Amino acid sequence: MNLISSVAKQLAFDPNLIRKYDRNGPRYTSYPTADRFIEAYDGDAVKHALATRKIGGQTRPLSLYVHIPFCNTVCYYCACNKIVTKNHGQATKYLQYLEREILMYSETVANDGLVEKIHWGGGTPTFLRLAEIAQLMRLLKRHFNFSATCEYAIEVDPRTVDEDKIESLAELGFNRMSIGVQDFDPAVQRAVNRIQSQEQTFAVLDKARSAGFRSINMDLIYGLPKQTADGFNHTLDTIIAAAPDRIALYNYAHLPHHFKPQRRINESDLPSPEQKLQIMSLAVQRLTDAGYCYIGMDHFAKPDDELSMAQRQGRLHRNFQGYSSHAECDLLAFGVSAIGAIGPAYHQNYRVIDDYYDSLDRGDLPVMRGVELNADDLLRRAVIWSLMCNFDLSIEAIEVTYLIDFAEYFPTELEALKEFEKDGLVRFEDDMIIVTEAGRFLVRNICMVFDRYLRLREQRTQYSKVI
Repeated sequence: MNLISSVAKQLAFDPNLIRKYDRNGPRYTSYPTADRFIEAYDGDAVKHALATRKIGGQTRPLSLYVHIPFCNTVCYYCACNKIVTKNHGQATKYLQYLEREILMYSETVANDGLVEKIHWGGGTPTFLRLAEIAQLMRLLKRHFNFSATCEYAIEVDPRTVDEDKIESLAELGFNRMSIGVQDFDPAVQRAVNRIQSQEQTFAVLDKARSAGFRSINMDLIYGLPKQTADGFNHTLDTIIAAAPDRIALYNYAHLPHHFKPQRRINESDLPSPEQKLQIMSLAVQRLTDAGYCYIGMDHFAKPDDELSMAQRQGRLHRNFQGYSSHAECDLLAFGVSAIGAIGPAYHQNYRVIDDYYDSLDRGDLPVMRGVELNADDLLRRAVIWSLMCNFDLSIEAIEVTYLIDFAEYFPTELEALKEFEKDGLVRFEDDMIIVTEAGRFLVRNICMVFDRYLRLREQRTQYSKVI
């Protein structure tokens, strides 16, 4: 295909290296990753973490995450924790329990710290009726202090909103929106059971802009069934013309043994590894040619977007929603399966909704598992996040902060990096480890070198492929 050939020659990475390093590995939205959380870290441990936020006389600002698990229909590719239903009564009950959980947190946190960011995810947050969204927002504002510059983000399915609902979301304070697209190719949409027209999608985008949303993201996925480079190129034409502030380009991970809806996908319809690489290569080149900055992993942003500015200033952070410009926040997470972070610890709520309800009925925080980071975890997390967010690592800064000799502490890791150095993916410069332009596409692999848990347990099949 002439289009693919011409694009491939312009890319900053070698497809042969992509093939060489295309293996299963974590996305590092946390370190340790969630599969290392333990059940011994429970609701009482979270209460203790909340109670000790003030030790030292300072408290970190807050970030809030609200998980709304409901969807009207099932998208076959989806790996999110969700409940597919047309019975709105389930949402009514869920909101009652969500209020209980929020009140339990507010009793401990009270007015302790300003909320700098709130994110509603799912599922489909806009499954809720507007009155329910307003009720939940009032509840949160009644029990937490929101900064005047707070970022209010919500994930939107264009099939579940109209112009009035978008206007009302803006009036409630929402100023960032993430719109699910995936692919506009009708054959792909039928194969994944998500029929969504361009007209629906861009009506939402246009209304969000006119209503005052200051940043809009669009989600795309490569590697879906029936997907081709030519077909995806048409989707890219449309997306680039619409010029959203951010674009997320996700790799579809086909793990039907973990996610039941994916069993409805015909594996013979999936693009081959070569086709998938072509689609990914095409998308990266077209988005960067259109002026988007490659933030890392699967994120692209305009140069004047907060993500791009945070990366240039060394303030970029990574959490369970991906890249973020809010680094120094404790994350309170509400709802089934939600993952929070308080101080040097992570915790996750029950993933089964009845378990979530039962815990709250007992008067307990609905925490299923978690982990408190030890000194080695904190050190390795700092290394991994610096590489993930900044594409470089100051060895001196790590040594000074964590009182170690880097070469003595990481001899195995430095030896492993020699292979990446030989392939031109990293380079050593003075006291810096620098991820090269070609290495940015494989930064997960580079970070995996420093993952002690991954080295101890070579079984990686529960993770998605890097590419």
